[in-house]
Amino acid sequence: MRWSRTSDSDIEDRRGQGLPGGMALPVGGGGVIGVIVLIVTLLLRGGGGFDVGPSLNQFPNSATGGSNIGNAPDPDKDLVDFLGFVMKDVQASWQTKFQAAGRQYQPTKLVLFERATPTGCGTGSSATGPFYCPADGKVYLDLGFFRELRDRFGAPGDFAQAYVVAHEIGHHIQNLLGIEQDVRSQRERHPNDESDLSIRTELQADCFAGVWGQNAYDEKLLESGDLEEGLAAAAAVGDDRIQKQTTGRVDPETWTHGSSQQRVTWFRRGFDTGAVDNCDTFRGSI
Repeated sequence: MRWSRTSDSDIEDRRGQGLPGGMALPVGGGGVIGVIVLIVTLLLRGGGGFDVGPSLNQFPNSATGGSNIGNAPDPDKDLVDFLGFVMKDVQASWQTKFQAAGRQYQPTKLVLFERATPTGCGTGSSATGPFYCPADGKVYLDLGFFRELRDRFGAPGDFAQAYVVAHEIGHHIQNLLGIEQDVRSQRERHPNDESDLSIRTELQADCFAGVWGQNAYDEKLLESGDLEEGLAAAAAVGDDRIQKQTTGRVDPETWTHGSSQQRVTWFRRGFDTGAVDNCDTFRGSI
């Protein structure tokens, strides 16, 4: 992916700060209505968060690199600069779409952290993977997730990383448009539909990520193989693939994000059309 260094005003870097007493509790492991007990508990308390995939606490913990402690060089500086560029580009594209619709876009920030950090949805943990907190309107990410994405999920590449960020900003768009609040209300009225609503919410965020991908293509930011990297990342975090990898079996009744095929399909739909109207996952079959 072609990119250039820019200001990091869209990034809040908390790496190296940690939490008092070393406390590290997960926040939100399954989207707006997760199967993971912790996220359900948080939602019942009024918190919650959207993440890119099922909780990574299913995997053994791996070391997270990159820190802003002291004056040592940041080994992840290029990655942080890249994410800053992606944040600006994704948000600029959505600002244009909001303006065209006569709406005002409210920017979000990408919070980089290590292990755990306070959020408006409670204490966020790197074990949950990247997530969006609707309570404070921010995206949270431990850079170690990208190593998991590459090494454990088999989805390397800078556009795979960009897809993750665009997906989380997709949840921000849902928050701004009132979709998140509508889904929360539907969950309260129809608790038996929790899994279906969660999957539709996540697939829409995938589609929104694809809409930005089409914009990046129009801007000539994409290089050969970039789209394939994004599709591989979407497939890698499908519920069926992760369940197969972690438990050896697939249980659709417990899905929260959708299958690999569903995630690829909706990301590709957004990319191929570039139209937000084609991302209505709440109508018909998915």
